[in-house]
Amino acid sequence: MSPEKLTYMANQIAGFFRSKPHEEAVAGVADHISKFWEPRMRAQLFDMLDRAVDGLDPLVLEAAPKIRPVD
Repeated sequence: MSPEKLTYMANQIAGFFRSKPHEEAVAGVADHISKFWEPRMRAQLFDMLDRAVDGLDPLVLEAAPKIRPVD
């Protein structure tokens, strides 16, 4: 998947949870990505985070350590 598409999808999730209290929003982003993104998508997201790719929502960045690692 293109990095732009993955960024768009992650940011959409962050936008959905933005209306929640901050800690709940962070947990919600991490939980959603952990449950619904296939391992290849999560691996690509982790790679993008390692490379500090621009454009990811701050909620995604904050949720990243709580996202289930790829097995």
